[in-house]
Amino acid sequence: MNFDPLLQPLDLGFTTLKNRIMMGSMHSRMELLDRPYERLAAFYGERAKGGAGLIVTGGYSPNESGVIETGAPVFDNEGELPKHRLVTERVHAEGGKILMQLLHTGRNAKIPQPVGASDIPSRINPCTPHILSGDEIEQIIEDFAHSAALAKKAGYDGVEVMASEGYLLNQMLVTRTNNRSDQWGGSHENRMRFPLEIVRRVKAAVGDDFILMYRISAIDLVEGGATGAEIVELAQALEEAGVSLFNTGIGWHEARIPTIAYMVPRGAWRFAIRKLSEAVNIPVIASNRINTPDVANEIVASGDAAMVSMARPMLADPHFANKVAEGRPEEINTCIGCNQACLDFIFTNRVTSCLVNPKAARELEFEENVQVKSAPKKVAIIGAGPAGLSAACTAAERGHKVTLYDASSEIGGQLNLAKTVPDKTEFYEFIRYFKSHLDKYGVDVQLNTTVDAASLGNNFDEVIVATGIMPRIPEIEGIDHPSVISYLDLLSGKATTGKRVAILGAGGIGFDVAVLLTHGKSTGAPDTDAFLKKWGVDTSMKTAGSLSAAGPQFPAPAHDVTMLQRKPKSLGRGLGLTSGWVLRAELDAAGVKMVPGASYQKIDDAGLHYNIDGEDKLLEVDSIVICTGQDSNNSLYQTLTESGLECQLIGGASEAKELDALAAVSQGMEVGSSL
Repeated sequence: MNFDPLLQPLDLGFTTLKNRIMMGSMHSRMELLDRPYERLAAFYGERAKGGAGLIVTGGYSPNESGVIETGAPVFDNEGELPKHRLVTERVHAEGGKILMQLLHTGRNAKIPQPVGASDIPSRINPCTPHILSGDEIEQIIEDFAHSAALAKKAGYDGVEVMASEGYLLNQMLVTRTNNRSDQWGGSHENRMRFPLEIVRRVKAAVGDDFILMYRISAIDLVEGGATGAEIVELAQALEEAGVSLFNTGIGWHEARIPTIAYMVPRGAWRFAIRKLSEAVNIPVIASNRINTPDVANEIVASGDAAMVSMARPMLADPHFANKVAEGRPEEINTCIGCNQACLDFIFTNRVTSCLVNPKAARELEFEENVQVKSAPKKVAIIGAGPAGLSAACTAAERGHKVTLYDASSEIGGQLNLAKTVPDKTEFYEFIRYFKSHLDKYGVDVQLNTTVDAASLGNNFDEVIVATGIMPRIPEIEGIDHPSVISYLDLLSGKATTGKRVAILGAGGIGFDVAVLLTHGKSTGAPDTDAFLKKWGVDTSMKTAGSLSAAGPQFPAPAHDVTMLQRKPKSLGRGLGLTSGWVLRAELDAAGVKMVPGASYQKIDDAGLHYNIDGEDKLLEVDSIVICTGQDSNNSLYQTLTESGLECQLIGGASEAKELDALAAVSQGMEVGSSL
């Protein structure tokens, strides 16, 4: 494929970006660790080295009232400049350009007293905000200008004024959160005054030779949000006020429409970005669910946007841009949109990382602590699931001679089950990446092969066992009834169910099975039109927040599903914060019944017999799918060690967890790095 559109420089007049690939802003919480700016320098420096045309930092507040959480960084004095120069100098040394994002969170701030346009609390922060006075608003405007001037002194190439996702500037713009009657509220002209004044004063503070990027909400997706016409009016006014570039945000954090998770089709929001591009004369940057060079290139080639922003994809592969430029797109470690180690970590007060690239946000650690390999070793890895693949690729990349064994006919282990779940087709990309890496570094892959101590002998310096898990079979009378199906057989296509189905177990696997059964067989990548209709998005953008008058329109479910679990708490509480609510909403719309606190008694021709609070019940079903957990499949490890062979045990074989690819990939990478 010709990627010339994506690789063309972007001339801003006073400066030129070397390509159309931007690493968008993402909160990392590295600022709260020891040696934060050394960590950030290594993190952003690696992305600059990887060829990104532009990089945007995580958000820095212009004052204390705007921080994301207590202790989060504020950029308001010259004493901070030396620390930030560690970052800017490292990025510039690698040939990159970097902007500081200036962010005031408003009512979303996790602090004792957040502030806002009005005293309307957020869905994601129940604290009632303090209503900003006119003087306080003026001070915030000045604080933005002051921070921008400091950013220029620190060596940044520009700033991004963060005004999307429902943060303060967004809050001031819409009636949902602004019911003021002074000069900052009421008419749309008045509500625009705050962001316009910020841009004008930032521009005056930094001059014309400094990038001023504004992250505009291209579509709000909340009740009382902006219409498409209001967004266009704002953008045109901001362009006149001196904005160099528009970056786009999609939806508010409190929106009840998924915007970034794996079930959102790639490039789903192009229609909103296209509307903005057609209305202004400065470059517009597309964002959200752009994770492959093909999609990114097509967006730029079509004129829908001049550039693409990829935050999570740059966590997954910091060398994304270089691999495209060098004709190696098949080697890109693709973001799968799972959010498990990035956003879900952030929202649970942990430092960000990445499921497919556990080195993300740990660059300094690996720069300083990964041992230099002495001599190449002969390494045997048994099991080609996520842990074994991660270990094999890491060890081979370090120059070791790796042989990878698996009894199956294909690599991937339980990743092959995940990819069969509707909307989880991104897992194909993860397996594709592993295949590419194995080939590149010459791993000897032996499929359809079982091994034992005799076949391994003394042929290897290191033996790593990654044989995964086995489904746990509960002790229930009638568990061998013909109606009973293992999730392994269902997800692999070896078994099908009847119309009425009970799922025993409501962890991640149970929910995956429920999605499969309600959706029906996966038909490939999610369809954009179907997605937008299902979630009630008004693509004409004539309504407030671009929500359709008809509301969400979920299709009829393919099966009648009941989920049961032994625990008395609500089902799905252990799911990820950023995707769990989506799954629960979809299954609720599909009429899935959820039963906590069930004690399973027996299975027979009548169905599932169970008890709740001492009351016997019968669930008449055609099929029962068992998703009641896993046990480690470590019998080979025990046999090998008993024979005197030294080996390491990793992944599910070491600790059985529900399809926990995150832990498995990380552990495999760490073991491979230690060889």
